[in-house]
Amino acid sequence: MTALRLILFIGGLALLSTQAWAVTAFAGLKDGERLRYQIGWGVFSHAGEVVIEARRGTLESKPVSHVSIVIASRGMIRSLFKFESRTHLVVDAATGAILRAHDTGISGSDRLDARTDFDYLTRRAFHRDLERPERNRDFPIPEGVPMDLISALIETREWRPKVGDHRDALVYFGRDLYSVVLRAEAYESLKTPLGTFDTVCLVPRMENEPPRGVFKRGGEIKVWVSRDATPQPIRMRLNLSFGTARLTLVERSVASSTSPVP
Repeated sequence: MTALRLILFIGGLALLSTQAWAVTAFAGLKDGERLRYQIGWGVFSHAGEVVIEARRGTLESKPVSHVSIVIASRGMIRSLFKFESRTHLVVDAATGAILRAHDTGISGSDRLDARTDFDYLTRRAFHRDLERPERNRDFPIPEGVPMDLISALIETREWRPKVGDHRDALVYFGRDLYSVVLRAEAYESLKTPLGTFDTVCLVPRMENEPPRGVFKRGGEIKVWVSRDATPQPIRMRLNLSFGTARLTLVERSVASSTSPVP
């Protein structure tokens, strides 16, 4: 997994559910909302960017939210390593459950094209990688409502946590589901291109099973959510053995009206 793919994992973990994964209306991204994060990596302050957008729509006559997540390398990093990834998520508007995830793009000389479908009648998920079929797999959906990582992280702004609060969550990334506990650990003041914010720092960890993926070998994720009238995930950070990635919110907008996606 490349460093920029791990950025998507950070983005995903920033949206944890507000009601301990009880069935609830999707509260991650508003219709027409757009968030843009600048990626810093090591000494590079602008290694890439993440753009997240959402629009209302339907799937087989069911109200859904279509979430687009675009990640791309920029600047000197792009001249060394070209990375572009577009993830299209379909989320049930009534429950917040992810229904479908489709990733396309390019990573260096490798193409990306993989899709995961969730069947809640059989409680099974089906991952198909068109570029690397050896990675195809079916896996069970545990009890709970799995959400994509991005939607889970953004929903933290609706939670309005206080230090000491925590939530359990089941989040999806790539070709797997992770059971995590999100804890509010500290209040901090952060200066960003959008201003200075009082924030609460949230830290997700795998506490109920052996750590996997990014959580192994000391990997740590932190998310800072502003504590104002319109809370936002202001900054996210991923510490790894080979470096530190930082996401900083540099733009947020909500379109006055959008056309439904069929």
